[in-house]
Amino acid sequence: MSTTSPAEENLHAWQLYVELEDVHPKVWRRLLVPLTVDLSRLHVMLLWGAGWDGGHVHEFIFGHDHYGATEPGREFPDDLMPEEDVTLSEALGRRKSFQYLYDFGDAWWHKVKVERIVRLDSPIDRAQCIAGQNACPPQDVGGVGGYEEFLEALADPAHPEHEALKKWIGRPFDPRAFDVDEINARE
Repeated sequence: MSTTSPAEENLHAWQLYVELEDVHPKVWRRLLVPLTVDLSRLHVMLLWGAGWDGGHVHEFIFGHDHYGATEPGREFPDDLMPEEDVTLSEALGRRKSFQYLYDFGDAWWHKVKVERIVRLDSPIDRAQCIAGQNACPPQDVGGVGGYEEFLEALADPAHPEHEALKKWIGRPFDPRAFDVDEINARE
């Protein structure tokens, strides 16, 4: 794509398939993101596409290269490179997939596959979700194991944690729910 003009680049987008690893029911999204997206913006787009609000540390892994938000006063692994001003295209190189880790405590691993570059009718400046399946686990639920326990307790009114978890989530939760329009309406 390096031979295309900036105006032409604006009419193209990466089509990404994003899958949350080890979660059942399987949670995935298909997103269109601007061809010129940098990793710091992609982080936000992946969060919002999943249904999360942010607030936790994250990391992108492209082969042996690790990128993340570097913040003053926080210790990070020596091999972590700043994600600011690095585009998805630059980080990908010739790769067709990468990993994204959100929330080091809960360890939500995402497998991200670049499916193709698509031509758009008009430019986009943020992610557009075009397909997906199932609800994203609630933030701070305790990772994959915590999510399994959460679903088990919600499904069984006799479970000792049922009422406490219903109160904690504060709304009905359907693990099979997915609404593409709701995802795209997030600002």
